[in-house]
Amino acid sequence: MAGTVIAAENLEPVKGILVGLHSNLSDTIFAKKPLRRVARTDSRGHFTIKGVAPGSYRVYSLNDMDGDYTYSQRSEMLAFSHRVVVPSCKPDIRQDTVWRDTLHIDSIARVPYIHFLPDDVVLRAFLPEQTDRHLLKTERTDHRKIGVYFTGMHDSLPVVKGLNFDASKAFFVEASPRKDTLTYWLKDSTLINRDSLEMALSYYATDTTGVLVLKTDTLTAIPKMSFERREKMRLKELEKWEKQQEKRKKKGEPYDSIYPVENVKVKMLSKQTMDPDRNVVLEMETPLAFCDTAAIHLKVKVDSLFDSIPCLWQQVPLFPRRYMLLAEWRPDNTYSLEIDSAAFIDIYGHPSNPIKQAIRVRSLDEYGSLTVNISKPDSIADSTVIVQLLTGADKPIKEARLNGGSTDFFFIMPGKYYLRAIIDTNGNGKWDAGDYHTNTDPEMVVYDPREIIIKAKWDTTHHWNITERPLNRQKPGAITKQKADKEKKRVNKNAQRREEMNNR
Repeated sequence: MAGTVIAAENLEPVKGILVGLHSNLSDTIFAKKPLRRVARTDSRGHFTIKGVAPGSYRVYSLNDMDGDYTYSQRSEMLAFSHRVVVPSCKPDIRQDTVWRDTLHIDSIARVPYIHFLPDDVVLRAFLPEQTDRHLLKTERTDHRKIGVYFTGMHDSLPVVKGLNFDASKAFFVEASPRKDTLTYWLKDSTLINRDSLEMALSYYATDTTGVLVLKTDTLTAIPKMSFERREKMRLKELEKWEKQQEKRKKKGEPYDSIYPVENVKVKMLSKQTMDPDRNVVLEMETPLAFCDTAAIHLKVKVDSLFDSIPCLWQQVPLFPRRYMLLAEWRPDNTYSLEIDSAAFIDIYGHPSNPIKQAIRVRSLDEYGSLTVNISKPDSIADSTVIVQLLTGADKPIKEARLNGGSTDFFFIMPGKYYLRAIIDTNGNGKWDAGDYHTNTDPEMVVYDPREIIIKAKWDTTHHWNITERPLNRQKPGAITKQKADKEKKRVNKNAQRREEMNNR
């Protein structure tokens, strides 16, 4: 029997993964007994299992990390199918083209052969979501913060107890969206200057039976650079600055008598030229203790003057150090974002410098729009469908939920694009992997095999039947990263020898 293994998340061919059979049709056999009659996929994700005895089988795929031919670790990529396959064969005819030369066909021969079935098995491989939770590492690369990393997520944050310091109000805690990476920002300068902080970290971790239990570890956080060395570097910089100011004073040039105060570093994540459906996003290097929204001004250029317009300043959800400026961004307008000095003050008391940034919103004449009409089968009629517009690098730049049978994309720059859809069965707004132990399939992802050309000032309508092609033939070759290996050229040894003899 033969078929293809593709990645469930993006339909990429999976190269070198193990594919095998089980004649036991139990839903748990894959985790208990080794695979039988195995093969590996080639660069196209294609596999062929030979020598299969008559009977009924279920097909599995496994990136076997420990070499036991059994699904035994959640870190192993796998695929399973509910389909029961029965191998068979039948006589068939294929057409072979006989070429007279590289341009002309001599004849087309009908060649009888034995056709082995099934040859259309498609397995969707996925990496299960990591549910086992363990403390991976802690580090203090920056003396102001301590990083704590876990292998999995948990809703509750760890409890920190200081062993040689008071940890009750010592930290500003920054958690990643999945809460598997935590950053503890030290707020007290006396703690920042300490070279060793000992603490007891109580957190939930998975035990040997796979159950989350409360665990406590004793940790010591040591910075990469000691306080003594940092102090020496600071004094060296101060001495260098004082000499520079003294030289300027002697030359009669402007000089400073007070050492400049350290400021909050603010990074503009948005581009100066942006789309009307975007917002300005800024990221602070350190957490803020104070933000004066009255010191944030947005102005729009009218004729040759700038008029103030209302705007809203808010923190980006799940990102404590990112802030978003919301406003009515009108096409073909120029704006000026002006932020007064000391508008932001971080947890260390450092103020921000004044900021002035010009922002241009593109004209509508620079964009095209796309309406996608999708026909979907009754089996997913009640499921949410998330449609994504992709670049040539297979990266989504816009996404929208299917409303009825269509969805719209606006403000698209001219170029070549592609479409992908996620059948969001649980309605959480993202793709979810499967789980073998609960017999849960990964959520379905489909691609439109056609390229879409967007032109400026054009409204494009695109019709897409998402079940028109099988999954392994959907992803466009232009955005498929796993390319098929080039076929090796067959060398005619006799002709090569004759040529060598003639050259002698």
